[in-house]
Amino acid sequence: MNDRETKRRDFLKHASLMGSAAVIGGLTRNAMAAERQPERLVEDAIVGQQSEESPKYHIKFAVCGMSHDHIYGMVGAVLRGGGELVSLWGQEPDKLATFSKRFPNVKVVKTQEEILEDPSIQLVLSSQIANERAPLGVKVMKHGKDYLSDKPGITTLEQLAEVRKAIAETKRIYAIMYSERLEVKAAVYAGKLVEEGAIGKVIQTINIAPHQVEQRRGDAGGGSGRPDWFWVPEQYGGILTDIGSHQVDQFLYYTGSKRAEVVESQIANVRHPDHPRFQDFGDMVLRGDRGFGYVRLDWFTPDGLGTWGDGRLFILGTDGYIEVRKYTDVAVKKQGNNLFLVDNKEARYIDCNQMPLPFGPEFVADIVNRTHNAQDQEQCLLAAELVIKAQRNAKFVTLEG
Repeated sequence: MNDRETKRRDFLKHASLMGSAAVIGGLTRNAMAAERQPERLVEDAIVGQQSEESPKYHIKFAVCGMSHDHIYGMVGAVLRGGGELVSLWGQEPDKLATFSKRFPNVKVVKTQEEILEDPSIQLVLSSQIANERAPLGVKVMKHGKDYLSDKPGITTLEQLAEVRKAIAETKRIYAIMYSERLEVKAAVYAGKLVEEGAIGKVIQTINIAPHQVEQRRGDAGGGSGRPDWFWVPEQYGGILTDIGSHQVDQFLYYTGSKRAEVVESQIANVRHPDHPRFQDFGDMVLRGDRGFGYVRLDWFTPDGLGTWGDGRLFILGTDGYIEVRKYTDVAVKKQGNNLFLVDNKEARYIDCNQMPLPFGPEFVADIVNRTHNAQDQEQCLLAAELVIKAQRNAKFVTLEG
């Protein structure tokens, strides 16, 4: 039995125990959760809790660009895995000041080159402006380091070709933090249930991913408003490339598809006339060699929800289905990581908040051992390719009235 199989069995054993406990104690926890008002989070930039177990490996890493607050969740994952944050660079003074306040002992450098040329750094993380992430990643790999990008990690097919070329030449890791699957405990557990065959063969995934344009200050240091680049499609990638990268990654992962195509896609600007090139709605239909997918994306989360978005995932199987309510359970409780499993025997609710998050430790292990257990490299890049094509070929729709 190899290390990956051993880790998977240990995870499943732990998750199964936690899932059973969640079902048994569900009513008590639900009542308690209804009384709690957790601190508001900014999008999915969640700084994960540290594992109780000591990390198996140790690496040194740096942050090179922090234009989006997703960087906090990315750093949290690598820290859980045994990473040591040694230096950082940022081009926005306010972002840099906030980050430095949270990590006061980390060295701030004046240029990206200081990080690229530091031989002690093994991994570089970046949430720089979206269309600048892939060119930076290519430089990182050519300097002998691995790279973890915020999503979207690639915004054009030309960038994708350069990334593929750099991977082939350097043999370095180019990873993208699709945090809606990798850092959401209920989404992780859904993957384990699918792997176990809990709902039979997966037929289709449906992802609903609403977001909120104006956000309050939260755990990730947000609340400063959206930057200028947020409104420019060439910089943020467009709604399908930006938000949709999360959802297409999930479609590929849960269906197990190795080949896929975008059947149809559309985008619109419904309520942002001051930014006529911004896209506040989009959807797409996907067809893979092992399943189907539908994705809906928008920037219309109302303030009354109490968090940045009511992200939901539906996985249809031949013998049942799974629903994941990732960040809240509307009008029931504020906590996220809610999983509902319906099979031929029963319908169950599983509170996944105590489930483990394996990405950080597995990713650090990949850096050390030159493996790809934390994220399938080809799936990672295929997701990027599909959303870029969906965006490029999308029909722009104007609604009347």
